[in-house]
Amino acid sequence: MREKMMRFMQGRYGVDTFSKFLLVAGLVVVLFSSVFRGRIPGTICYVMGWILIIYCYFRMFSRNVTKRYNENQIFLTKTYKIRSFFYRQKSIWRQRKTHHIYKCPTCGQKVRVPRGKGKIEIRCPKCSTTFIKKS
Repeated sequence: MREKMMRFMQGRYGVDTFSKFLLVAGLVVVLFSSVFRGRIPGTICYVMGWILIIYCYFRMFSRNVTKRYNENQIFLTKTYKIRSFFYRQKSIWRQRKTHHIYKCPTCGQKVRVPRGKGKIEIRCPKCSTTFIKKS
C-alpha cells in the first residue's frame, strides 16, 4: 500500500508550509462553525472551512510544482515577521535555565549573559554602554 501511495504521489507537489496552514485553518473554521450551528454565519463558516481544506488537498495533489512552489514562497515571505517572532520566543524560552537576557538601557539591544555569576558589569556590543545587573 505504501508503495502504491509513493507511485501515486510521484510528480505531485506534496505537503508544504502553506498546505499545513490551509489544513489547520480549515479545520479551525469548521470547528468554529459549530458555535453558530443552524444559523447563516455557521453555514458560511462551514462552507469556507471546507473550501480551505479542499484547496489544501488540491495543492498537495497538483502536478504544477512551480506554481505551488511560488505560492508557498509568497506565503513564507508574508508571514516571515510572525514566524521569526515565535522562533525568537522559543529560543529565549529554551535558554532561560542557563542564561539571562537583558536589554541595554540606552539602545535596547538584547544582551545574553550566563546565570549564576553574581553582580556583573555588562557592556553592550552595539553602543558600548556598561550597566550592572545580577546574573
